[in-house]
Amino acid sequence: MSDGEGKPGRALLCDAETDVPFDPDTVDIGDGDVLSLLEPVVREWWVDQFGAFLPQNGGFFTPPQREAVPLIHRGENALICAPTGSGKTLASFTAIINELFRRERERDEGLENSVYCLYVSPLKSLANDIHRNLTEPLEGITERLAARGETCDIRHAIRHGDTDSSERQKMLEVTPHILNTTPETLAILLNSPKFKEKLRTVEYVVVDEIHSLADNKRGTHLSVSLERLENLAEGSPTRIGCSATVEPLSTMAEFLVGREAGEPRECEIVDTRFVREFDLRLECPTDDLIDTPAGEVHERFYDRLHELVSDHTNTLVFTNTRSGAERVLHTLRERYDYDEENSGCHHGSLSKERRQAVEQQLKDGALDVVTTSTSLELGIDMPHIDLVVQVGSPKSVASLLQRVGRAGHRLGQVVEGRVIALDRDELVECAVMLQKATEGFVDRVFIPENAQDVAAQQVYGMAINSVRREAEVKATLRRAYPYRDFADEAWERLMSYLTAEYEGLEEKNVYAKVWRDTNDPPDGEHHYEEFPVGEPLVGKRGRMARVIYMTNIGTIPDSFSCDVVTRGGDEWVGSLDENYLDTLEKGDVFVLGGSNYEYRYRRGSKVYVDPTSKRPTVPSWFSERLPLSYDLGRAVASFQGELVERLERGGQPAVREWLRTFPLDENSVRAIARMFDEQVRYAGSDSVSTDTRLSVEEVRDRGEYRRHYHVHSLFGRRFNDGLARLVAYHCSRRANANVQVTVADNGFTVSMPLNRKVDVAGLIERLDPAAVETDLRAALDGTDLLKRYFRINATRSLMILKRYKGYEKSAAQQQVSSEMLLSFAQGLESFAVMEETYREILEDKLNLDGVVAFIEAVERDEVSVAVREAETPSPRAFGLATLMASDVVLAEDENQVLREFHERVLTALDEGADATADSPGDLD
Repeated sequence: MSDGEGKPGRALLCDAETDVPFDPDTVDIGDGDVLSLLEPVVREWWVDQFGAFLPQNGGFFTPPQREAVPLIHRGENALICAPTGSGKTLASFTAIINELFRRERERDEGLENSVYCLYVSPLKSLANDIHRNLTEPLEGITERLAARGETCDIRHAIRHGDTDSSERQKMLEVTPHILNTTPETLAILLNSPKFKEKLRTVEYVVVDEIHSLADNKRGTHLSVSLERLENLAEGSPTRIGCSATVEPLSTMAEFLVGREAGEPRECEIVDTRFVREFDLRLECPTDDLIDTPAGEVHERFYDRLHELVSDHTNTLVFTNTRSGAERVLHTLRERYDYDEENSGCHHGSLSKERRQAVEQQLKDGALDVVTTSTSLELGIDMPHIDLVVQVGSPKSVASLLQRVGRAGHRLGQVVEGRVIALDRDELVECAVMLQKATEGFVDRVFIPENAQDVAAQQVYGMAINSVRREAEVKATLRRAYPYRDFADEAWERLMSYLTAEYEGLEEKNVYAKVWRDTNDPPDGEHHYEEFPVGEPLVGKRGRMARVIYMTNIGTIPDSFSCDVVTRGGDEWVGSLDENYLDTLEKGDVFVLGGSNYEYRYRRGSKVYVDPTSKRPTVPSWFSERLPLSYDLGRAVASFQGELVERLERGGQPAVREWLRTFPLDENSVRAIARMFDEQVRYAGSDSVSTDTRLSVEEVRDRGEYRRHYHVHSLFGRRFNDGLARLVAYHCSRRANANVQVTVADNGFTVSMPLNRKVDVAGLIERLDPAAVETDLRAALDGTDLLKRYFRINATRSLMILKRYKGYEKSAAQQQVSSEMLLSFAQGLESFAVMEETYREILEDKLNLDGVVAFIEAVERDEVSVAVREAETPSPRAFGLATLMASDVVLAEDENQVLREFHERVLTALDEGADATADSPGDLD
């Protein structure tokens, strides 16, 4: 929200129709139409507050406000897509506040003591920020009324998990008309016997940053809660969604509004995403990221970062990890004139107090530079930031735009962003990312569908509130977009779990949560007179049902660190984040506390290892990296195809000329052109994967006695993880040997002993699309990934209770409980929690649909598979090869290995050039 001060410093005319002062030379007539919708006192406040920004806005209202305010005024559902700082959230609130002021003044008794508007945000901090921004217009309008001797009371409050019991009690007695909350708290309120009655008057629901909810189960949970609110409310609430970066818009609109009678509800899309001017550029400290010493690269990087910060008022620096944010700030303070007074760090591991202090200093413009990971990506208002620097690739165009959008947090200001690449592979994806961003491309959001664990929570919640028709419960679920195709078979599977009809389930302390029955005749044991006899009904089981539900719902999984102990002596050697275990297979070697350990297995919260002298096979930092998006990966593949064509036609000069049309500095242009020139001269054009070709590179590592297959699949980390597991599963069956896999954003590597060989290219060509799901399920059997996700889904499904009768189970204890249940669950036919575990891993984590589509394209000969054998990896395989290199432990080791790889390639090219020069064919 803009923070204008006072009235415009020029003469304003008065429109006779709207009685609002404005300058007819600068204000589009559309603004007069919008202003005419507002109550006089609201109009007066708006002009007083925003008249000074007419030149920047082209009117009193920004483009999203000009379109959205009339829609919301008419009670129409709307998805508002606009850049950060363009006033989209204020657009939502303006029409709502205006309507509430009108009603409060027209009714003798004023507004009811209940909620009229729900504002739902993904973050508590974001809810706090909007809460503060609501205060300004409400107080400003109230003050104007008070000056006229009129009183008006529109209340607003915030409620989430941190709200104490006394505040919650006060809200029952004096209820806010506008309530800011989170998805989890909304679900609790819908089951609160007293407060849910306060929600019957809700007429508006604003879902902010909707893109950050839609692609995960928090959004799935919210979509069902909104349908439950639809059942509860006296009318159908108007739904408003806000986002800066989201695609596809039509899908997101359907997600927001849900369905009625099997068809999507009406929703207007306000698409003003590209009304701000962007100044984006990719920079690289050198045109040679391999042979330039690492110390010199970092020296140049920090000098450039300091230069950028010095040239701007307030700079926000994004890194991709929390440790990276800490490291960048520490180095800036160590080398330059930064201290606690003019710089700060913000990420989720810091205390709430420290984060809030940094947020306030950012709002005040008191800090020259702040480093962060992802915690400041969403829409906290920071009006003084005039530059965003992204260190490394943010892995998606949507994330780039969301982060860079923090700069120039006001319409009329240029959005200035600089991306600095320090890695050759990321250099390519960043170049494509920035070009796509300037073209208006945004990665798609993929919405989880038919999640059984979320359905279990919501059906349980509905049953707790009252005995219901089963058809009504099922219909409510299916009105939510993620469950629009929830089949009868899936419903029966869900009910079989919730009613605990499986033999032996209650012996495992997993009890029925609901009952289902047909309504008995009046003299029967189970008769409810408000329903006809024979009507299928659903109700809650157990006296503790409401307490269990209220203390255990939610979708954000708990996580924990695992103790690492030796198998022989049970000696504690350190701890690992459980996410890291997703990357480990039996036999993998990692570094912990300066020593090497071979992974054997995990039991609950303990990881058992053997000390070893073997070299590490999995980098300790790998699990921290963000995953490259599927759509950006496809764009990189297309980019590589065009680049190779230009290289073949005109060599490096043609490629450099083309790349200079991208928002890149000269170092980036030369580094990319040189890398692909070396790649094609060394390994041929077929070694470069494109959108119509997959390149497989077989490299024999005689020193380690291993055979590596580098598969250059470019479709993002999740896709690569899925295809890698599938290929490794078939390789291990054919080679009858220990097969190791490493996965990266631009491909994956399958490794086996040198005396084993598999035709990996042929294997990929012969994969059966119809068997992919079955094969991946088999590949997951016994993995830590399956064990972890079963625990998460068992907890979400309330199969394992985190809290019960005053006792709380830690994530580690939950893991122990889940492992005791896993084999039992796998033995049950179509068990909902087990099926959801497989669905979530396959669809949401391993991109099953993308893998199947790719294999079908290979089957149709739309994608060819090229294979090449070599003694050393090609330049485009350097990143994959260093992940497999046994002597890469630290960044310095990686740099050394990269230089060795590069030296071998250059030597081969020199030898090839000498041989060509000596050949008779060149003597003409």
